Formats: sequence, structure tokens, C-alpha cells
Amino acid sequence: METLESAPSTPSRTTDSKHQTPSPLPPSVLRLWRPHAQRNLRNQWSQLASCKNRWFSASSAGRSHATALVNSHLSQRYMPDMKLGVVSDMPGIRKRACLKLFKRQELQRSKLLVCYKDMVGIVSDMINISRSLKCFSKGSTSSPLLQFSYNSADQSDGGDGGDGGGIPVFTFYSITSHEKFAEELVQMFSLELCLKRLLVLEFMSIGYDTSEVKQLHWSTHLYDDEFKDLRDCNLYCEVTHGPVPPRFRDGKSDIASLRFDNQPNPEVLQVYLTTWLADANIDTLKVNEIFTVVGEEMHVSII
Repeated sequence: METLESAPSTPSRTTDSKHQTPSPLPPSVLRLWRPHAQRNLRNQWSQLASCKNRWFSASSAGRSHATALVNSHLSQRYMPDMKLGVVSDMPGIRKRACLKLFKRQELQRSKLLVCYKDMVGIVSDMINISRSLKCFSKGSTSSPLLQFSYNSADQSDGGDGGDGGGIPVFTFYSITSHEKFAEELVQMFSLELCLKRLLVLEFMSIGYDTSEVKQLHWSTHLYDDEFKDLRDCNLYCEVTHGPVPPRFRDGKSDIASLRFDNQPNPEVLQVYLTTWLADANIDTLKVNEIFTVVGEEMHVSII
């Protein structure tokens, strides 16, 4: 079973300054490399901060839609026994009310899917950004061009690792350390995305067709090209031919045979909503610490 590995912990400020390796690049290239690398890191970290904010916005909207979906379902479920007061004698009032609640539930279900799709895209963006922190030099050393990417496109780069030979880009941290910071963020949001997918399936299953043909499973596509998007996020397992199962950062999970309940009790639904709100795999303090440390290193405020 394919699982996500734990990200490395945040390095200390003294790590890079005490253990530098000599740069293979000549001083003239490094003088050109450093300001470009600094500008690239500022831009990429600004985009990561934007991704973080987009995530929490999409997550908040998703919970609102999930709550509305749950409320509509419960009202519809309890409609037959509900006291309607003066309108109780109106012909077809319960049927009309149930139909309206059903349509509202369908609307919230589709809006919840949009939020989930947005979160998949956000994690994909975070991964792409985390792979664009390096700054490669290519061409002649007298007038090198610079390229921001994960790997050098120039086969004659002379062994340039894109990290300036491991020297600090600003004061303390090398490109590698910045990549570790970004990797830790990606790890948290990727794990949370898997958990959010589980909750989306639970919410989507509420009141859903219970026939064997239409029953939702972990391997069900939630939208067109979802599995392609999950592959881009490294969240699709080629061994099981399905999405990577959800787990907490310090545990494992195997839900290949999981069936989703279309009539869960209200207490279970409240647990689902609370779990969504908690962002259990995202350590908010650690996220804020990473952006604070990186911002202080780059002499900018990252929000």
C-alpha cells in the first residue's frame, strides 16, 4: 500500500551556516545567482502563502455546504413526524417540502464537490511551487542565464545543482532548507486532502441511491479527471489503482473495502462536520512558524 512519508522537521537557523560545502560555481556566477535566487524564493513563498489562504477559504466554504447538506437531509428525514402547525392540513405540504429540501441537498452536494476540486488544485499548485525553488545557471559562466525549476534543462550545466553549491541564499538557509520547509507544508496539506476526500464521500453518500450499482466506494471518481489530478498530487496508488487512503500523520489506514452509509445518525454527522473543521492533519502552529521563519529570513512579511 502506497503511503505518504513524514516530512523532515524544520531545520535550525545554524544548520546551513555551520555545514556549508564549497560551491562548484565561480564567485562571478554566484554574485549573479544570489539576487536571482532571492527574488525567486520571495515569489515562490508568496505563492505558497496564497495557496495556504486559498485552501482555508475553500475548506471553510466546503464546511458551510456540508452543513447545509446535512441540515437539509435531516429535515427531510424527519419531515413525516414533524409538527407543521397551521399548515399541516394543506394538501401535499409535506411532499412539497421534502422535494424542496431534496433539491437544496443536491445543490449543496454539487457545491461541496466544487470546493473539493479546488482543494485538489491547490495541493497540485503547492507541489509545483515547491519544485520551483532551485535556481540553475546555464550557458557560459561569463554570461549565464538562470532557470527556476526542479531539474536543470541544460545537460552541460557543469554539475550545477540549482542551489548555489549549498550556500545560504539570504543569511542562514540554503535552497535545500527552503525545499524542506515547503515539503513539510505539502505533506500536511496532502494528508489533509486525503481525509477531506473521505469526508466528501461520506457527505455525498447521505441519502444517495443504495443500489449496488450506484453505491459510492473509495475508488469512485468524484469528478471527471479526478484521478489524473490526484496523480499530479502523488495521491494515486498505481498498485491498488485508486486514491491513496487517508491517514493521520502518525498512522496508517486501509479502507479498500469501506462502504459509505446513506442514513448516518445525527451524532455521526456532527463528528464528520467537526473533523472537517479541525483540519486534523494541518498543524496550524507549525504552518505559521514556517512562514514566520522564512519571512524573517527573506526580510518580508508572508501572510
